[in-house]
Amino acid sequence: MELAHASLVAAIVLALVYALRGGAGAAARTERFWSRRRSISAAAGVSVAYVFVDVLPELAAHNQAIVESAGAAEPLFAEERVYILALASFVVLYGVEHIVLAAHGKRAENVQDGVHEGARDAIYWLHVGGFAAYSALIGYLLVERAERGLAALVVYTLAMAIHFLIVNHALAEEHGGAYRRGGHWWLAASVVAGWVVGTMLPLSEVTLARLFAVLAGGIVITSLRSELPDERHGRFWPFVLGAALFAALLLATT
Repeated sequence: MELAHASLVAAIVLALVYALRGGAGAAARTERFWSRRRSISAAAGVSVAYVFVDVLPELAAHNQAIVESAGAAEPLFAEERVYILALASFVVLYGVEHIVLAAHGKRAENVQDGVHEGARDAIYWLHVGGFAAYSALIGYLLVERAERGLAALVVYTLAMAIHFLIVNHALAEEHGGAYRRGGHWWLAASVVAGWVVGTMLPLSEVTLARLFAVLAGGIVITSLRSELPDERHGRFWPFVLGAALFAALLLATT
């Protein structure tokens, strides 16, 4: 299979994770499965393992490209720039989640006070729009993964498909029918749109390092937001099992 065709198949697979799990019928069929915290915990473990075993070592390898691109006039914090980007991605997505959670806590209060429905719509679109951009980035990076070979593409697609299950579940849980009626289609389309852009715009090593830094921060905050013990009651051992098994898979394929 040609690389372009393989990455297109991967983009379609990732888009289908959103499309097939976002609808009301799919949500009803899988409600029992996703109500088990063990499944979400295991999925979060897989995502975090992918970051620490695959993405972060790759960032370290690519970081030298960013330093060398600066030439003789080395900028301030040249060695740390790629990790600062990962931190910035983490903070931005945390900020989006914080805004959504704060708005969620005020919903009952808003209803009583007669706050306009548009305020809640704005929060919803902020949440969906943020994850649409994030999903587009993941679709964009499919092309580069395909260039590394079929094994790298398959591992990346598997990790991101499991990660998208977490995103899909979190958004459906937060926004309910509004997300299931249309939001999941925007995310599915964003994956394919990201892939299209990736096929048209070449990836320099510096750009690749920066994009993977953004991806690393996004995966960590999204996974831990779904897993860290709170009212959602995370499950430690399924998290460990998911992380260990996927880490072993990554080590076996490198």
